Amino acid sequence: MSDDTTFNYTYSATRQDEIDAIRRKYLPEDEDAMERLRRLDRGTAKRGTAVAIALGAVGCLLLGVGMSCTLAYGGPWFVPGIVVGAVGIMMMAAAYPVYRWLTARDRAKAAPEILRLAEELSGPRE
Repeated sequence: MSDDTTFNYTYSATRQDEIDAIRRKYLPEDEDAMERLRRLDRGTAKRGTAVAIALGAVGCLLLGVGMSCTLAYGGPWFVPGIVVGAVGIMMMAAAYPVYRWLTARDRAKAAPEILRLAEELSGPRE
């Protein structure tokens, strides 16, 4: 006579951890208030940084082209080389003020939400 009433159960902690890790990949991300505050704070300087780096890099390249025209080719390229180099210097000099302006503008846009989240997280003040 066969006894089919037995119960077999195997539990593996590593297997359960793997199942939970896979399940978390497919669940919608639940961003808490602190993570949102950090993300907003980081995001305020991203655009200004990217634009300033691009402006500085292009200005540096223009300065190099102007120097090459002035020093290597000379003659008819001397004056255009000076003009191109001066434009490159102006672009490099403008990179930091542009960064500050864009960052201040983005911080002003994000300020109400950041302040609301900061107040929510810090709780009531005495």
